[in-house]
Amino acid sequence: MESRTGDPRPSTLTGSNNTLGEQLSFALYGAANRMVRLHKPFLEPLGLTFPQYLVILALLDGAPQTVGALGARLDMDTGTITPLVKRLEAAGMVSRVRDRTDERRVLVDLTTAGRALESEVRGVTDQIKSACQLDEPGLQDLRRTLEGLAYPAVD
Repeated sequence: MESRTGDPRPSTLTGSNNTLGEQLSFALYGAANRMVRLHKPFLEPLGLTFPQYLVILALLDGAPQTVGALGARLDMDTGTITPLVKRLEAAGMVSRVRDRTDERRVLVDLTTAGRALESEVRGVTDQIKSACQLDEPGLQDLRRTLEGLAYPAVD
């Protein structure tokens, strides 16, 4: 959203804390959208959407995983994670098999083609860091702050 002055940021600090531009939720929404848009040119050549990229990253960190564990790790419900995994399977990047010890569970693993993307997928992180124009301590502080908002400590 651009202001009338051409500044892409909403106007801030009128003192009421009730305007859109002063809402924490709006700032987080804008930042999240920008982050997804920043990833797009790096993910399109890999044939991945942002949510698919997250699935591949999670599997690169440890596979196979059950659909349930993968959804929990990515904070996605079954109705969201299952179609993502099915599309990745259709693209030849992951496989899905029933767990032999518990037929109710579906295990998701990377295929050879999925594993072959590892260097490109992991390389996206450096490209995003550069685009954010934050130094490493700034990125670490921001990540800790966001994790604190997303996953508050339970008393």
